[in-house]
Amino acid sequence: MKVGYLGPKSSFTFQAANEIFPENTLIPFASIPLTIEQLENKTLDFAVVPIENSLEGSVHATVDYLFDQTAITIKKEVILPIRQQLLGTHFVEQVKKVLSHPQALAQTEQYLKKHFPEVLLEAVSSTTAAAQYVAEHPHDKVLAIASKKAAEEYGLQILAKDIQDNSMNKTRFWLLSMDKDKQNLARYQNKKVTLFVSLPANLPGALHQVLSAFAWRKIDLAKIESRPLKTYLGEYFFIIDILLNENEVLIENAIKEIELLHAKVQWVGNYPVDEIT
Repeated sequence: MKVGYLGPKSSFTFQAANEIFPENTLIPFASIPLTIEQLENKTLDFAVVPIENSLEGSVHATVDYLFDQTAITIKKEVILPIRQQLLGTHFVEQVKKVLSHPQALAQTEQYLKKHFPEVLLEAVSSTTAAAQYVAEHPHDKVLAIASKKAAEEYGLQILAKDIQDNSMNKTRFWLLSMDKDKQNLARYQNKKVTLFVSLPANLPGALHQVLSAFAWRKIDLAKIESRPLKTYLGEYFFIIDILLNENEVLIENAIKEIELLHAKVQWVGNYPVDEIT
């Protein structure tokens, strides 16, 4: 079995993938589109990619790629707490630069303003790449923001623990597969359905009518978000996450009602949700 993930090793996506699969099955890829493309080409059995961070929002590369195809489905969601660490080879008195992924720098903004107000912050391709650079340049006055796993992987000291600005910082990851069959989720307590909905053009109140199909059935929506269709300015599709705590037939009937409005509905998956503590 081969499982692709957004690498490199020791990234947060690696940690999420490793919660589901043994490490020896995991193959890193440099980008989200490349990871999903390898799944689509059937060189992988599964792919694990980030979908949303609680502080920085949705991962658009994942959403946009999945919208443009219909063969891939979500099989599971893993919610991972994101705890950022300040890493170095030793204590540095006059730090010249702090390296990390742009999201990690954003997630530790207040800490960095307080402790390194005049230090250059440099964005790199991943938190793991930042840790690797610091490990390979021990005499540079450079620190990294990355995970505890990255510190272990590259033999770095944790100079400051859990420096993220929000203790509730979490990221959702999706396990993707080419198997489009709907899953029997009866034995799972936490479960969701995700839909992509495209509205008919020039229909006043179309979004209100779509949401009403869920509302009067008392179907619990966990999330609704718009993304541009990349056609004309002002045209969007909507990502809708539904908490699957109601009869699934109600959701199917709501979809039929929405389709009668000439909206396009793409069933992206019904899947269990596993939150790691």
